[in-house]
Amino acid sequence: MRSRETYTIPKKPNLKYEKQLWGDGFRIVAGLDEAGRGAWAGPVYAAAVVLPTDIRVIKLLGGVQDSKRMTPLQRNRWQGCIQSAAISWTIGSATHQEIDKLGIVPATCLAMQRAIDEMVYEPTYLLVDYIQISGCACPQISLPKGDCRSLSIAAASVLAKTARDSYMVELDRRFPGYGFARHKGYGTRQHHAALAELGPCPAHRYSFRPIKNALKAL
Repeated sequence: MRSRETYTIPKKPNLKYEKQLWGDGFRIVAGLDEAGRGAWAGPVYAAAVVLPTDIRVIKLLGGVQDSKRMTPLQRNRWQGCIQSAAISWTIGSATHQEIDKLGIVPATCLAMQRAIDEMVYEPTYLLVDYIQISGCACPQISLPKGDCRSLSIAAASVLAKTARDSYMVELDRRFPGYGFARHKGYGTRQHHAALAELGPCPAHRYSFRPIKNALKAL
């Protein structure tokens, strides 16, 4: 499955990899993706989605793509469609404290493993966006730009993004002034200005360079 075609980006995510795995006897194929990996604050979220072994799901989820290519309104609209169409879907996360302790990549793997552990049906194969989940017993394929190529991964990207965005809106109420509801913890000008004025709050990732620099400037 690792051929030159692996790096071909289709116009919309499809079931190419899922169908190959279904044909090889792997019936419970879970797509996984994360949200918040590059943010300066808050947890990293991950979602796992198992779609039915029926190619008609392509039509049911025709508007689902990489969550970064969708508006908030589109993501919220398709969130319910994904949850209804999926055989199983779960959300996992790793806190900002775990990110500071472990590093962002291990924490992302931890969030993904937690999503897998919550699944009602144990997956027989994983399709993962970009990274390799270390220590995971289930066979997996790491797909660069997987959220643009695999419908299962794209669906997971939408669920991870909507779940994390909702959390960041709540975090904005707990720590007003930083604009978390607007930028969701990412490194925007507004966020940088708030750090310069207020300093970091307890929800920030203190191991990240911008937060370290903000602390030095106080």
